Amino acid sequence: MNQEFKQCLESKKIIPFAGGKKLVEKELSIAQSDLSDAKAGFDNQRYKWSTIQAYYAMFHASRALIYSRGYREKSHYCLAIALRALFMNEGIMEARSIRDFLNAMNLREAADYEAEFSQSGAKAVIVSAERFIIKAVAILNVKE
Repeated sequence: MNQEFKQCLESKKIIPFAGGKKLVEKELSIAQSDLSDAKAGFDNQRYKWSTIQAYYAMFHASRALIYSRGYREKSHYCLAIALRALFMNEGIMEARSIRDFLNAMNLREAADYEAEFSQSGAKAVIVSAERFIIKAVAILNVKE
């Protein structure tokens, strides 16, 4: 087991979650809705909110993935650690997907807490979110 993942478990920032598998499709639906909202915000030049919504699209797709493995996050950072341990280290997800998630998380935090955002940053997170959701759907083998 990956040491960082083990630390997230020990600190209870990742916890076992038996009911997660029942929520996978709901989380993917929320991810798709957030992505649609991000695109609409972008079209209306609302780059702060489109950055935030696109990140949350990735967040909910990530939740669907770890729910499918019987875990739940209590930390956004540990969610990325769980993705790495449960999917990337198993050869199911590429390192790029984890980097995209972490980059989106950083851009979301900058937009949300520091009011720092841009058109190019919003676009990058939207593109990453689209790619990430497609990958999550394929991994989970569910219909979009």
